[in-house]
Amino acid sequence: MSHGHRHTSGHEHELEPQRGLPELLPRDEQILWQGSPDWRAMALRAFHLRKVAVYFALMLALRGSVALADGATALDALIKVLWLLPLAALGLGLLALIAWLSARGTVYTLTSKRVVMRIGIVLTVTYNLPLKRIAAADVALMASGHGDIALALAPGDRIAWLQLWPHARPWRLARPEPALRAVPHAAQVALRLTTAWSAATGKSATAPERTASPQGSAPRAVLQGR
Repeated sequence: MSHGHRHTSGHEHELEPQRGLPELLPRDEQILWQGSPDWRAMALRAFHLRKVAVYFALMLALRGSVALADGATALDALIKVLWLLPLAALGLGLLALIAWLSARGTVYTLTSKRVVMRIGIVLTVTYNLPLKRIAAADVALMASGHGDIALALAPGDRIAWLQLWPHARPWRLARPEPALRAVPHAAQVALRLTTAWSAATGKSATAPERTASPQGSAPRAVLQGR
């Protein structure tokens, strides 16, 4: 498995021979799908923007409650809350900006032989994941149709979690799994991945099936060879 190429220039994407790829594809290899994360979905799933917003809201409410308990008037308590509001807005804005930059610099490519992940904001890294070295794929879908496709690598292949983040399956630190994050129409992309994987490996695979997650919050699917 090739860990690909690294770039540091802000204009390296202009030098790509083909968008999202470090070199031109061989004649016997074709692009089957190419896409990037939706930055809004990326902000929600990878950077937990909604959870952080709830946290800030609770902190502001606590600040106002403490001020009232200490004998402040409602106006004084409101002023104390408003003083902290710009800091909360700045924190949320920075998270949204990082999500936008991350999505903007990312291109996922599925070819007839591999998955290519061009990721990074300042330091751009391209990972080549041969389909024959992908053991399984897990798909987590959002109600909007966006989703994450996590790729379990074959034994012996490993990419450090910090090198992948945020393009890694959450909480899989011992055996990190590269993930296509916040992909639009993720179920369709998963189906294309399954078809390409079967063709490349000569093995059959389970079709994507929607099943409720343990929390019942989002459909999930598992693609696994058999």
